[in-house]
Amino acid sequence: MANRSRLHVPHAPARPGETPDFSYVRLSAAGALAKPDCTASLDACAELSEGLIRVLGDDHHAVGAWNPSVEAHELQVGLRTMLLTRLFDDRMVAVQRQGRISFYVKSTGEEAVAVAAGMALKNDDFLFPSYRQQGLQLVRGTKLVDLMCQLLSNTNDMCKGRQLPVLYHNAAAHLFSISGNLATQFPQAVGYAMACAIKGEDRVAASWIGEGSSAEADFHQALVFAGVYRAPVILKVVNNQWAISTFQGTAGGEQRSFAARGPGFGIPGLRVDGNDFLAVYAATQWAAERARRGHGATLMELVTYRVSGHSTSDDPSRYRSKDEPSAWPLGDPIERLKQHLMTMGVWSEAQHQALVAELEAEVAAAWTEALRYGALNEGPQLNPELMFEDVFHALPPLLQEQRAQWQQERDPS
Repeated sequence: MANRSRLHVPHAPARPGETPDFSYVRLSAAGALAKPDCTASLDACAELSEGLIRVLGDDHHAVGAWNPSVEAHELQVGLRTMLLTRLFDDRMVAVQRQGRISFYVKSTGEEAVAVAAGMALKNDDFLFPSYRQQGLQLVRGTKLVDLMCQLLSNTNDMCKGRQLPVLYHNAAAHLFSISGNLATQFPQAVGYAMACAIKGEDRVAASWIGEGSSAEADFHQALVFAGVYRAPVILKVVNNQWAISTFQGTAGGEQRSFAARGPGFGIPGLRVDGNDFLAVYAATQWAAERARRGHGATLMELVTYRVSGHSTSDDPSRYRSKDEPSAWPLGDPIERLKQHLMTMGVWSEAQHQALVAELEAEVAAAWTEALRYGALNEGPQLNPELMFEDVFHALPPLLQEQRAQWQQERDPS
């Protein structure tokens, strides 16, 4: 009986009222990992799936082979975009609490995951985000007003009232429509990348899911196709430690890293400090160049922390310590990039506070403009007849009949 098997159930290291414990997060010193050539063999990349690619040290200097040597101006753009993302998030949560919008998902603490990656890719690379990468929209030039109108489901809603809040799209900017179904982005991105390779296009696809979503079948199916056909795709697992209230160990993060799943499918795995703007930028550049040279896919784990609740419907104080955010060992991506720029001598606290004030005013002005197109329960409303559009290339007879009946009931004269 002493040797009887027992079922292992993963447990979070700390619950409400307990001291936060991040000892399970395996760290590497900044600059410690070597950077192989982007065409290197799978064996030559083995260390990258278990170590942690970091560029910014505790002294805020950029060190090591992974330093992408980004120009100061571009780093300032990155800082501005991350800060705008956070202030936009804060404002949308505030208006949700006022009942002005129905639902919202913040990306606080994860801004570099989207912004740095988006800036490292080409503008015609196609992106398949999840619901916490709103920074990609800002990198690709989507206006705050358009994002707000989607949340309001008003007459300027890009989705014409057909999507839940935060499930944006921007086809012109090569941003695929966000789906509320978990992990669908991965096979879609792989399929798109395969199509680009078949057509001989110099494009890369990139996709983001949470670590909890890696337990979905779509994750594994996508990696099979990406590995077998060497699709030019970057598959990013955002390990923010929590899948709503479920600790990352439940999705399999206890035994090995999520990046370590890549080599099993014949794909390099990169484990990256997701709160280090320069590390995310460099790793994305490396994976994109590998894909463009015909060496196939890369699986990337971005180690970060979800500071806020999963959504405005979630109360994280019910399942984790309230002190966890301040105890997270990899810090805050905005503060780290800000301090790096100050260390370079190209940024100051005064400039930062002026930027905060400028962006707060920009967010406020965008909200005022968005309300002109209608609010959730007031102002102009979408035309219900839009329900018949954008579903079929040619409207089938049954829907033509239904539309005619609806029009007759609406205007009997």
